[in-house]
Amino acid sequence: MFSKDQNNPENDAYEALRKNKGAANVIIGSGVKIKGEISDADTVQIDGSADVTMTTENLMIGVNGNLKGDVIASNAEVWGKLDGNIKISSTLTIQEEGSVSGNVEYENLQVKLGGNITGDIKVSKKTGDKKPINYIEDDIIGGDGNEDD
Repeated sequence: MFSKDQNNPENDAYEALRKNKGAANVIIGSGVKIKGEISDADTVQIDGSADVTMTTENLMIGVNGNLKGDVIASNAEVWGKLDGNIKISSTLTIQEEGSVSGNVEYENLQVKLGGNITGDIKVSKKTGDKKPINYIEDDIIGGDGNEDD
């Protein structure tokens, strides 16, 4: 009666939630309106309407999602609407029906056909460990290939 049905797809959803136990995930469901602040979240998913200040690793705005406010995130994927002061330290992806507006700063940008971005747009400098290649004249071989030149 209470046994776990191995063929039930709902069990997969429960397992996914159990695996992430302790993860800082926030979901604003469809039809929900929220106003306030979200901080130190691993993942935030907005399917409803939010007017918030937010810091998160990953942001996902669903097709019916509408987010206004100040956003700091590593990655953002926008299917709905995002408006405000937005700083994405890695990749901003705007899907086919997505719309991003406001003061937008990102390191990498991907806009699918039909996606829209407007406002004050700024590309962040990459902050990797890449070091410039330094050429030393003494290592360059002379024009005829002889090192004795």
